Amino acid sequence: MTSLVDVYAKFGEAAEAAQLLETEIGNMLLSVSAAEHSLLEARDPVLARKIFDDVDRKTLGQLIRAAKDKVPVPQNLEDLLGQALEERNRLNHSFYRQHNFRRNSDDGRALMLQDLEHIHDQILNAYKAVMLLTGVDIDNVATPDLATRHLPL
Repeated sequence: MTSLVDVYAKFGEAAEAAQLLETEIGNMLLSVSAAEHSLLEARDPVLARKIFDDVDRKTLGQLIRAAKDKVPVPQNLEDLLGQALEERNRLNHSFYRQHNFRRNSDDGRALMLQDLEHIHDQILNAYKAVMLLTGVDIDNVATPDLATRHLPL
């Protein structure tokens, strides 16, 4: 039996994956811009803030387009990013409308959960691929001491 709480929890996991993807692409753009403007050698807080604000304002679609302009993106990653963007947009803008009254039955909630699993997988696959592009294989990273508190950015 699938509860509405299960559906809401999986929705949250999918939304988290989308934010991780967005953050990682943003981090990649920040790194590239910092290198382009020699901000690693010479401090320029005003320019750094301008670059950060520009990246921070972008939607996921805008981040993906900006990344493709700055970094060579393999075709398979471009495809994954396109699918992830489509699924993230569907999650945020039409998931509940598409499923409508399915939330009111066990079978309907099971279908919703299955759809959320698919959305989560699509977004997570793109995130993992972006991480690999930046040199991190998150499937093979040891995490002995994970942070347990909020870290200021």
